[in-house]
Amino acid sequence: MSLLSERQIPADFGDQLRNAGYVTAKFLADIVHATGRRLPSANPNAKAARVERLILAQAWTDAALALIDLELPQWHVRRLAYDDGEWHCALSRQRELPDWLDQSIETRHADLALAILSAFVEAQRISATSIRTSVPSAPWRADTLYEPICSDNFA
Repeated sequence: MSLLSERQIPADFGDQLRNAGYVTAKFLADIVHATGRRLPSANPNAKAARVERLILAQAWTDAALALIDLELPQWHVRRLAYDDGEWHCALSRQRELPDWLDQSIETRHADLALAILSAFVEAQRISATSIRTSVPSAPWRADTLYEPICSDNFA
């Protein structure tokens, strides 16, 4: 897959999520449009239809959790906690590991749905970068003067 065809998550999405006071349908649609790979497909499945129904019903927390289930099936909610006026959300790939061994994503926000969406965007960003190889690929174009040669000495 070409890097140009991949959906790139804007760097300022994290700031927008931290500064937002509440979730709106347009804001959630912008997040889905920027990060979603499965939801805006032409062939919707039951999970995608559920996310769309929850967005229409303005059930933001359930929509955020369903979006994680649809887009990032390998990630699971490890912890949701309310402490000192903020919701803390932790997503993990390995829920069964102890906290000190797990590499989870932890976010916080005053609004529960925005805390979950912040963790979703961070997990999507990490998942998108882990798919790429460590060595960038260059386009291979055969030049008319290109002729492969063997430079090994087999003698």
